[in-house]
Amino acid sequence: MAPQSVEEEDECISGATLIAEALKMQNVEYMFGIVGVPIIEIAVAAQASGIKYVGMRNEQAASYAASAVGYLTGRPGVCLVVSGPGLVHALAGMANANMNCWPLIVIGGSSDRNQETMGAFQEFPQVETCRLYSKFSARPSSLEAVPAVIEKAVRNSIYGRPGACYVDIPGDFVNLQVNKSTVRYVECCPAPPISMAEELAVSKAASFIAHSRKPLLIIGKGAAYARAEDSIRKLVDQCGLPFLPTPMGKGVVPDNHPCCVAAARSRALQSADVIILLGARLNWILHFGLPPRFQPDVKIIQVDICAEELGNNVRPAAALLGDIKAVTQQLLEHLSRKLWKYPSGTEWWSELQAKMKSNEETSKALSLRKQHLMNYYTVFHHIRELLPKDCILVSEGANTMDIGRTMLPNYHPRHRLDAGTFGTMGVGLGFAIAAAMVTKDHSPEMRVVCIEGDSAFGFSGMEMETICRYNLPIIMIIVNNNGIYSGLDSGTWKEIVELGEPATRAPPVCLLPNAHYEQIAAAFGGKGYFVQTPEELQAALKRSLVEKYTPSLINIMIDPQAERKEQDFHWLTRSNL
Repeated sequence: MAPQSVEEEDECISGATLIAEALKMQNVEYMFGIVGVPIIEIAVAAQASGIKYVGMRNEQAASYAASAVGYLTGRPGVCLVVSGPGLVHALAGMANANMNCWPLIVIGGSSDRNQETMGAFQEFPQVETCRLYSKFSARPSSLEAVPAVIEKAVRNSIYGRPGACYVDIPGDFVNLQVNKSTVRYVECCPAPPISMAEELAVSKAASFIAHSRKPLLIIGKGAAYARAEDSIRKLVDQCGLPFLPTPMGKGVVPDNHPCCVAAARSRALQSADVIILLGARLNWILHFGLPPRFQPDVKIIQVDICAEELGNNVRPAAALLGDIKAVTQQLLEHLSRKLWKYPSGTEWWSELQAKMKSNEETSKALSLRKQHLMNYYTVFHHIRELLPKDCILVSEGANTMDIGRTMLPNYHPRHRLDAGTFGTMGVGLGFAIAAAMVTKDHSPEMRVVCIEGDSAFGFSGMEMETICRYNLPIIMIIVNNNGIYSGLDSGTWKEIVELGEPATRAPPVCLLPNAHYEQIAAAFGGKGYFVQTPEELQAALKRSLVEKYTPSLINIMIDPQAERKEQDFHWLTRSNL
């Protein structure tokens, strides 16, 4: 390192600039937030340092957006919030990031140091509070320590199991000047070290796979985050393994791959004798790995980056601790030496293919059903016909998300974002904004399509203004059934209101019938479409796809009583106690 000149030694820098430069040094590219006292200057300094700042309308949406950047790029986005209530709003995104295992940095302004315990403006125990929702929570002891604390926050967010980290900035730090020669600058933290599983455990796992009668590979979003798609695709191709993606594991191997058995999900889970878990957890999404959804004696081969996750709910027959990509390569090497491939003509394959065919025919019949109002299956059938294969799909809502997952295929990894492990409603617009910012920089021709239920849209609908302000050509699709799970038609709603006070008579699941959400987009300069027929849906989506610079919102009215097709099991596994 070259010696500093006298001028450099005497140069001073503000706290805001120091924070921004420290973030830039850690390769932070995106910041989302809402400015106010005391953090306005930090946002300005971030822009001056080359970080893109997106001003949101709610701190929850800002924190969701920053976490999605972490998942999509592998480097955390930053959520910048004011003190007290601003930070409290951002806790939702921190909790969601931790549950999803996505890297996120939250920077919160806080009370001036000399006003602590005096009842300062928005004074709140922020560092202590954030410890419940993060891997790391700290306040730098001085301006000189800021770069080191930020580096540690970034490093903690991406090392081991990724998650949220919090850095608290006292208000008086922001405009305070410090001599650059006294600052402890820290270089960019390197990418996380790659860990591999024990060879004995890998050999044991390969033996279980080779002797299985009904194998099943489950691909989780942890595999997508690990950028393990090439090695997993090779494992599937080389070994002929049936695979089932979790919702955000879709696209690691394309959904149209002949080994994908997503259309026979319940049968695959219920009958498999050996299951290889790649970056997926045996939580509620996979029914805890327990009967009746799984065989009582199923052998679980669990591959995970986090040692504490191994053995949760079901003791694995083989526990492989390490990076998903590296461990998959290890498995491939062992199975290659055995020259093993699962036969394509087995009874297991016949059983899965028959169930897939039956389920697909049922869904197709529902999608082609002629009726006055469209159902979910009809809507998704027509959307699927027109969507580009490389678009990023964001989805949230109850039936909208669940049915959409089964009917809208993904062909590329990290191209589906949804309510995730925490089942969070309200993430959609924040996720879509993050995806649009990333694609604008790295794949400008790629489209972002956000498909929401009408209830889910309500959580953060004002972010349509954000989308229009930054000219993000997101296609917003609202599947509108006038309610949560189900709603009422306008005639029935009118009768209820005429009977008396709606707060005592209207079903709690109901929303206002035929709400014109598309007018929200039009109010901010976007394109809005009100759709009631398949023909109108096709025309609106075609026009939206042609628009390269203007956001669109397509408000699709469906039958308020539309339901999912009959399921073998309820989606939520409940306790029998």
